[in-house]
Amino acid sequence: MRLTCELKNSHFQFHSVREVLAKASEEKSGDTMAKIGAASSLERMAAKLVLSELQLTDIYENPVIPYETDETTQIIYDDMNKLIYQSIASWTVGELRNYILSHDTNASDLKKLSRGLTSEMISAAAKLMSSLDLVLASQKMKHQAHCNTTIGEPGRLAFRCQANHPIDNIDGIIASVKEGLSYGSGDAVIGINPNNESVESVSRILTATHEFIEKWEIPTQNCTLAHITTQMEALRTGAPIALMFQSLAGSQVANEDFGVSKAILDEAHDLMKTKGTSAGPNFFYFETGQGSEVSLGAHADVDMQTLEARTYGYAKHWKPFMVNNVSGFIGPETLYDGRQVIRADLEDLFMGKLHNLPMGIAPTYTNHMNADQNDQEIAGMLTTVGGANFYMGVPGGDDVMLSYQDTSYHDDASLREMLGLRPLAEFEKWLEKMGIMENGRLTKHAGDLSIFDE
Repeated sequence: MRLTCELKNSHFQFHSVREVLAKASEEKSGDTMAKIGAASSLERMAAKLVLSELQLTDIYENPVIPYETDETTQIIYDDMNKLIYQSIASWTVGELRNYILSHDTNASDLKKLSRGLTSEMISAAAKLMSSLDLVLASQKMKHQAHCNTTIGEPGRLAFRCQANHPIDNIDGIIASVKEGLSYGSGDAVIGINPNNESVESVSRILTATHEFIEKWEIPTQNCTLAHITTQMEALRTGAPIALMFQSLAGSQVANEDFGVSKAILDEAHDLMKTKGTSAGPNFFYFETGQGSEVSLGAHADVDMQTLEARTYGYAKHWKPFMVNNVSGFIGPETLYDGRQVIRADLEDLFMGKLHNLPMGIAPTYTNHMNADQNDQEIAGMLTTVGGANFYMGVPGGDDVMLSYQDTSYHDDASLREMLGLRPLAEFEKWLEKMGIMENGRLTKHAGDLSIFDE
């Protein structure tokens, strides 16, 4: 394994696979602040060159966090197909990249290949790709899952109706749900971030959204984005949950800070199978995003992109219905500006899809970042071309409870219309029945909440 190179009359010496991966990353403020990113563009290029010549076996034998000490590493390695891995172990990372991008490589090939890759290998390939490469590779892959609706079918684009309210007022939440539905948003899930995370408050939101869905016979699923243990307690006490949510990270220490582990996720999955209201078999909604580990001091000198890839390797163990990437949610301490957010969104879509996950993207930003709506819309358009399964639908694009910017109900409609995409099949039939959509296009009733008047 060679960890040195000469470039423009300069000698570069790296000391581990972990360091090569970190310094081969595109510039991210979180890696810079953690003092693990490349010190210059030349050092970054040297790291990419060294990385391109490493064999996959070099990466396999050197996980960035040791197997013996990290549950995330254990799940990634225990779940991989060793026979497929052995058939490609001698490939270099450069050869892996070329295979992924080859005209002769199709979705079925990539689905099989994925089963023999560790998350670090997938991260390594992404580091050698341009933005165009990432979109092209992502476009090749489409992964389906089923809860009450089927997400990920070709030609379909779904949205979560994120009808948050700053004080969890049920009337306010339902009014916003109606608006979202009237624009065709909500086929992925009607999912509310609760302000009050008590079991009682979470149960009240779940009951209200479930009853609304039942009353109007909407083919979708409900969830709240409370901590998983709160949702589990609500489920045990009779709250109707169709989809269970949890945020995940790429190291055991970070997941412990999130209050989650394999044992808890296993218990929640079993609980959903016996008490959840949805058909399944995919019961989980996971959210991830570059930077959570470094913001918690739980990154173990591993770069943000590689930790994000490891999050996907962890998440796929539970076969989720949705995985949503929210890399711009933290702020400039992890991703400084719009350029960094766009790059992270493209990396994350590709890495998630190469993990065989039903990936969605939330091209988010906070108002203290050097980013704006233009950056968000560019990220949204690029990742839609790349084949993201779903996006958020936030009233006005401004979340009044979480204080960040995301895609709006109007953005949802625009993304579908631009690329000729349609809602999830079951949901589209409901929209047509309600007079909201006809032949794949919104009607004059879009935005008219009076359609829900009794």
